[in-house]
Amino acid sequence: MADPAKTKLGRMLLDEISPVVMVLRTPLVEESCRENELSLIEMLTPYCNFSNIDVPVRTASDQPYRLRRFKLRLFYASEIRKRSSEAAKDRLNQVITHAGDTELSELCSHPAEIESVIACSEQELVPPWFQDFNKELIDAVAFSEHESFDHPVACLLAVSTKDKGPIDKFVDLFNTNQLPPLLNNGAMDPKILKYFLLVHDSRDGTLEKATGIMAEMRSTFGVNDCRLLCINSAVDGTEEHQENPWASYKNNASSDKQLGCFLSVDDIEELRNTMHDLSSKHIIPHMEMKIRVLNQQVSATRKGFRNQIKNLWWRKGKEDVPDNSDGYTFSSTESQIRVLGDYAFMLRDYELALSNYRLISTDYKLDKAWTHYAGVQEMMGLAYFMLDQSRKDAEYCMESAFSTYLKIGPSCGWNVTRCGIWWAEMLKARDQFKDAAGVYFRISGEEPLHSAVMLEQAAYCFLLSTPAMLRKYGFHLVLSGDLYKKYDQIKHAIRTYKGALSVFKGTAWSHIRDHVHFHIGKWYAILGVFDEAIKHMLEVLACGHQSKATQELFLKDFFQIIQETGKTFEVLRLQLPVINFSSIKVVFEDHRTYASSSAVSVGESLWQSLEEEMIPSLSGTKTNWLELKPKILPKKYKESNVCIAGEAIKVEVSFRNPLQIPISISNVSLICKHSAECDEPESDNGSLVEYQNGTELRTLSVNGGSSLDTSLFNLSEADISMLGGENILVQLTVTPKVEGTLKLVGVRWKLSGSVIGVCNFDSDIIRKKVAKGKRKPKQPVKDNLQFLVIKSLPRLEGEIHDLPGTVYAGDLRRITLELRNPSKISVKNLKMRISHPRFLNIAAQEVMNLEFPTCLIKHESSSQSSKQADTPEASSTVYVFPETTSSSWEIPAKWPLWFRAAADGNISLCITIYYEMEDGSSVITYRTLRMHYNVEVLPSLEVSLRISPSPSRLHEFLVRMDVANRTSSENFKIHQLSCVGDQWEVSLLQPIESVFSLGFLMAGQALSCFFKLKNCRTDRNTEGNVVRLVDSESSRLFDTSISPFNLFHHHERLHQERQDQGDGSTVDFILVATPESDSDAGTPTPTTAEIFSYYNCHCRVASSSPIWWLVDGPRSVSHDFSASFCEINLNMSVYNSSEDAVSVRINTLDSTPTSSLASPAASVSGDEFGWHDVSHLSDIKGTTEVMGTRVKALSPESVPPFVWSGLSSTRVNLGPLASTQVPLQISVFSPGTFDLSNYSLQWNFVSSSENGDGENGSKVTSATCYGHPYHIAVLRK
Repeated sequence: MADPAKTKLGRMLLDEISPVVMVLRTPLVEESCRENELSLIEMLTPYCNFSNIDVPVRTASDQPYRLRRFKLRLFYASEIRKRSSEAAKDRLNQVITHAGDTELSELCSHPAEIESVIACSEQELVPPWFQDFNKELIDAVAFSEHESFDHPVACLLAVSTKDKGPIDKFVDLFNTNQLPPLLNNGAMDPKILKYFLLVHDSRDGTLEKATGIMAEMRSTFGVNDCRLLCINSAVDGTEEHQENPWASYKNNASSDKQLGCFLSVDDIEELRNTMHDLSSKHIIPHMEMKIRVLNQQVSATRKGFRNQIKNLWWRKGKEDVPDNSDGYTFSSTESQIRVLGDYAFMLRDYELALSNYRLISTDYKLDKAWTHYAGVQEMMGLAYFMLDQSRKDAEYCMESAFSTYLKIGPSCGWNVTRCGIWWAEMLKARDQFKDAAGVYFRISGEEPLHSAVMLEQAAYCFLLSTPAMLRKYGFHLVLSGDLYKKYDQIKHAIRTYKGALSVFKGTAWSHIRDHVHFHIGKWYAILGVFDEAIKHMLEVLACGHQSKATQELFLKDFFQIIQETGKTFEVLRLQLPVINFSSIKVVFEDHRTYASSSAVSVGESLWQSLEEEMIPSLSGTKTNWLELKPKILPKKYKESNVCIAGEAIKVEVSFRNPLQIPISISNVSLICKHSAECDEPESDNGSLVEYQNGTELRTLSVNGGSSLDTSLFNLSEADISMLGGENILVQLTVTPKVEGTLKLVGVRWKLSGSVIGVCNFDSDIIRKKVAKGKRKPKQPVKDNLQFLVIKSLPRLEGEIHDLPGTVYAGDLRRITLELRNPSKISVKNLKMRISHPRFLNIAAQEVMNLEFPTCLIKHESSSQSSKQADTPEASSTVYVFPETTSSSWEIPAKWPLWFRAAADGNISLCITIYYEMEDGSSVITYRTLRMHYNVEVLPSLEVSLRISPSPSRLHEFLVRMDVANRTSSENFKIHQLSCVGDQWEVSLLQPIESVFSLGFLMAGQALSCFFKLKNCRTDRNTEGNVVRLVDSESSRLFDTSISPFNLFHHHERLHQERQDQGDGSTVDFILVATPESDSDAGTPTPTTAEIFSYYNCHCRVASSSPIWWLVDGPRSVSHDFSASFCEINLNMSVYNSSEDAVSVRINTLDSTPTSSLASPAASVSGDEFGWHDVSHLSDIKGTTEVMGTRVKALSPESVPPFVWSGLSSTRVNLGPLASTQVPLQISVFSPGTFDLSNYSLQWNFVSSSENGDGENGSKVTSATCYGHPYHIAVLRK
């Protein structure tokens, strides 16, 4: 720690614990002094503080020391008395009030950042008036009876030369009636040092009279104790002092007269010499002598072991006395010791003072004189501090004094405060700011205004701590501000709250931050500073985290302040409602136009992929369309957005009400800036809001209206009412009228008809909805909201009629596309492309005049080629409209479309139409119309087909069809099943009545039916490729070979295509159904359909084996086994269904095959022969592959009932799609029924290396197939 005397506490002790001089003067002396706007004490005070008096001092020790700094305190006799509590409070309140009378400009300054506040020193941080306040608190307990450092050391008696009988006046002045109570009640020795001052006013004459009086005074009172003082030597009263020494001591001087105006330089020098003489030649020597005398007396009576024993014995029996403070007179030993200690302290002999304080402390404690004891403990702590010794002892003494004062009660309340202030300053001098804050908090007592100051000082201590305790700093400032406001110290309350705001700003402590902003706003409104009040109230509007009642309070007070101003305010970034910047969308149309808002939400990349084959610039060089006209556009607008005059630019702004209470928003509109010519400088049309110098609030006229120039563009306005927590998407539009440039600046609205909110768009956070083709990845931010307005262009309007929003899967219907051209300018070269041709396809124009679905019915004549103009082979991804229909449309043009719900789910259909302008002079030579529709497709019929070869016929197959109705309420009639192509013939294996007993398929019902599929490649009759599934000859069949069946079949084949399929191995089916009208009318259903179609493509008709075979022969034979065994001839037909040559080896097996050839499903036990049951080994409708081998197991002990005779192994070679006949023979030894499936066929491709190395390297090149079950009955004759 630095020199204690140079610390703040050291300077405070020099000012407060210094010799007191009692001043007695006559009225004429005071009158002469008042000519200078000063009293006698005020005139002398500047010369009572000596910074370098350099006086040698010798107290109790023989070693003298030099006193450098010294100060006298002058008081009139009437002032030397303890102040009443009310007077002390008034003085303190005056200090606080005077400190609060600051300029409003200082009060309205912006709160400093917390980083800069932390970096401030204590001197910069703490308000300077705290020193005056602390001084008044200390002076509130001055002139106590138990403390002698406030007792007068000397008496200055001043008499004017104009007084009659000056000598008598000196005697009368020291009259008992005029003396302070301390001298009259015995608390101090009345025999004090007297210094006689004769004051001569130079304006009253020469010094002859004064000299005579001075001589008489010296003869009466002594030569050394008298002095002559001449004042007012400046006769004209115009004396000016460059450094006025009285300015800091005189706060209420009048403005028309300067302080000390009659005091010349000689007078001022005389004043200085007078006080220096009084201090160095009288007061200091007097105090030295007093200390030496008292020290001798104390040493004789109290020091030493014998004197201490006598003192303890004498004090025995006083323990029952509660407080002997009234019994100590100035002549008592205790009082003498206290005077000795205080005099030594004032003369900076802290060792002597501490020793005497220790001595008397025990006496006071034994006497239970607690006030005296606490006072001595307080002085001991200060002495320890000034000696820079034992911090622990110093703090112990201050704690002891503080606690003792508290125990005494309210009578020592001011003493508690003074002790706390000295204690806190002591801790602060040692950088113990946290402990000092605790002391300040302890002395914030019952008086709210004084507590406010103490809490504020505690807050600064928390900030100055290491590390800084920011939360406690802010919290104590808030507590202090509340107490300031309680006593109407509003400016102080604002100052402390703004200091706390530096802590809470930018933190998550939202509740206390709202509290601070709200009260600062209210207090500014009380002072009439409405601009600042509104700024702070704006900070709490979006208080969604607060309770509903608090939100209502904030909003009510905010509107009340606005109403009191009588003005309309425009606020930048008004927080109510909250704007979601990330969701702001800017939608405009250049060469791209949109039929609906849903088309805007589709990604730009999807539209570009659809349009790239239609737009010449995109299909060729892939460049920006604007680069095609570099000479027409100014260079600075080459990268700008382009919009069309007369076409609206839409901005979708999402507003959110963060409160729980409803709010009203009106006059919501865009803020735009327009320039009529792109090469002229931009001009403000009155709708642009610019805020300069960081200002976020500006005042408009009383009505708040603003006139906009509607000749350049039109703005839409919206009024909305928002419930608590509601989000509302508002679409605002601006429609430019003339060519030039247009910039979207922001959005404006009015909150509850009181405040206009303005939000300027920050372009880097606005998500631009429409991308400019293949533009640079990073474009200037300013261009996001800036547009080049060009002249009006044709704009097609399109709509699809009869397209349902919800349908069942398979729904097939005809819909209509309608196109309108409201412009008088014609368009040409129309093209169209559809994103999902599997769901939507264009139809021939002549279909518009046909009745649907009658136009799809199959006619008896097979000539249907005329309707197949749009065959799959001829269809294209881009449809070009006929030129005759696209030149000029004064009336809407309609075109038929085929729609089919190919799959269930939510389907997004995108249609884009390209067209060019007849007038090619514009920057934009073509435009596109983008249409988008969402269709919900519900599940309907689930159809599956499985095919397996026929076990009894070559080139024939069994087809199993499973149909399940997955709807909840719809019934369907299964109308027909068709196989695509002319090489297949399909027919039912069972009557229609047995399949559809009710005639339709109910909701949730499933059924299975079987068909026979025949390969009739050589037969060109196509009548057999469809089978009727309705029990009514009047129901006509639909022709599935014409549009739209063949169109959608083409896309279904592409969609259902399998990579492992080869040519000629699959067949496609089309199932046609119609709705049943008797559905549940109470259940909501999609739009009624007339026809449903379901496609099953790439159904496999070949197994994994390329060979098919069939064993043919008798099923029953009679033979006389008594003569010989029976020989039966059989024939095996083998067919190669592949496109490659195959080698086949046929092996017959007479005995049980080895484990490697055994089938897992043997048919009949080997020891069973003759007549017996033969079980069915498999269900034919459950497989799509060739049957596995059924080998009869023979017991080793039994005789084989039959054997294969003839060749046991035969090899044949078959070419592609070729067949052959192989003769077989068996020999039967006993009657019975036998399964002739114990044979195998081993095949392999002849060119296996070529087939194995193709695209599908995993293709099987060889395998072994086991025989089909073939039963023959042999009977005995």
